[in-house]
Amino acid sequence: MSQKPAKPKANPEKAAALLGVGLDHQDGHKRITQGEQFAVVGGSEETHGRMTETVVKTLEELKHRRKHLAEVNPTELAEIIHKATPR
Repeated sequence: MSQKPAKPKANPEKAAALLGVGLDHQDGHKRITQGEQFAVVGGSEETHGRMTETVVKTLEELKHRRKHLAEVNPTELAEIIHKATPR
Protein backbone atom coordinates (compact mmCIF):
# COMPACT_ATOMS: atom_id res chain seq x y z
CA MET A 1 0.00 0.00 0.00
CA SER A 2 1.51 3.33 -1.03
CA GLN A 3 0.87 6.55 0.81
CA LYS A 4 0.57 9.95 -0.73
CA PRO A 5 3.07 12.48 0.56
CA ALA A 6 1.50 14.89 3.01
CA LYS A 7 0.65 18.29 1.63
CA PRO A 8 2.65 21.04 3.24
CA LYS A 9 0.49 23.01 5.63
CA ALA A 10 -0.01 26.67 4.90
CA ASN A 11 1.91 29.00 7.12
CA PRO A 12 -0.73 30.79 9.22
CA GLU A 13 1.27 33.99 8.95
CA LYS A 14 1.01 33.77 5.15
CA ALA A 15 -2.67 32.79 4.91
CA ALA A 16 -5.06 35.35 3.44
CA ALA A 17 -8.57 35.46 2.01
CA LEU A 18 -11.07 38.06 0.86
CA LEU A 19 -14.52 38.28 2.44
CA GLY A 20 -17.45 40.17 0.94
CA VAL A 21 -20.57 40.76 3.03
CA GLY A 22 -23.73 42.22 1.50
CA LEU A 23 -26.38 43.62 3.81
CA ASP A 24 -28.99 44.87 1.33
CA HIS A 25 -30.97 41.69 0.64
CA GLN A 26 -34.72 41.83 1.18
CA ASP A 27 -35.87 38.86 -0.88
CA GLY A 28 -35.17 36.16 1.71
CA HIS A 29 -32.50 34.41 -0.38
CA LYS A 30 -29.30 33.31 1.33
CA ARG A 31 -26.50 33.80 -1.15
CA ILE A 32 -23.08 32.26 -0.56
CA THR A 33 -20.27 32.04 -3.11
CA GLN A 34 -16.95 30.51 -2.09
CA GLY A 35 -13.63 30.06 -3.80
CA GLU A 36 -10.16 29.00 -2.80
CA GLN A 37 -9.24 32.44 -1.46
CA PHE A 38 -12.60 34.15 -0.96
CA ALA A 39 -16.14 34.03 0.31
CA VAL A 40 -19.02 36.31 -0.61
CA VAL A 41 -22.14 36.15 1.55
CA GLY A 42 -25.46 37.93 1.54
CA GLY A 43 -26.58 40.90 -0.45
CA SER A 44 -29.22 41.38 -3.08
CA GLU A 45 -28.78 39.48 -6.33
CA GLU A 46 -27.14 42.55 -7.89
CA THR A 47 -24.86 43.30 -4.95
CA HIS A 48 -23.79 39.68 -4.56
CA GLY A 49 -22.98 39.47 -8.26
CA ARG A 50 -20.95 42.71 -8.17
CA MET A 51 -19.00 41.57 -5.11
CA THR A 52 -18.29 38.17 -6.66
CA GLU A 53 -17.15 39.76 -9.93
CA THR A 54 -14.90 42.17 -8.02
CA VAL A 55 -13.25 39.40 -6.01
CA VAL A 56 -12.71 37.15 -9.04
CA LYS A 57 -11.20 40.00 -11.09
CA THR A 58 -9.01 41.00 -8.13
CA LEU A 59 -7.62 37.48 -7.78
CA GLU A 60 -7.09 37.26 -11.55
CA GLU A 61 -5.09 40.51 -11.47
CA LEU A 62 -2.96 39.22 -8.61
CA LYS A 63 -2.30 36.06 -10.62
CA HIS A 64 -1.38 38.20 -13.63
CA ARG A 65 1.06 40.12 -11.42
CA ARG A 66 2.38 36.80 -10.07
CA LYS A 67 1.61 37.77 -6.49
CA HIS A 68 -0.21 35.90 -3.77
CA LEU A 69 -2.92 37.57 -1.75
CA ALA A 70 -0.85 37.17 1.42
CA GLU A 71 2.09 39.01 -0.18
CA VAL A 72 0.40 42.13 -1.52
CA ASN A 73 0.40 45.24 0.64
CA PRO A 74 -2.94 46.81 1.65
CA THR A 75 -2.49 49.90 -0.53
CA GLU A 76 -1.81 47.87 -3.67
CA LEU A 77 -4.70 45.53 -2.88
CA ALA A 78 -7.06 48.49 -2.43
CA GLU A 79 -6.01 49.86 -5.84
CA ILE A 80 -6.58 46.49 -7.50
CA ILE A 81 -10.00 46.09 -5.88
CA HIS A 82 -10.99 49.62 -6.90
CA LYS A 83 -10.06 48.92 -10.54
CA ALA A 84 -11.81 45.51 -10.46
CA THR A 85 -15.10 46.89 -9.14
CA PRO A 86 -17.78 47.00 -11.85
CA ARG A 87 -19.16 50.47 -12.50
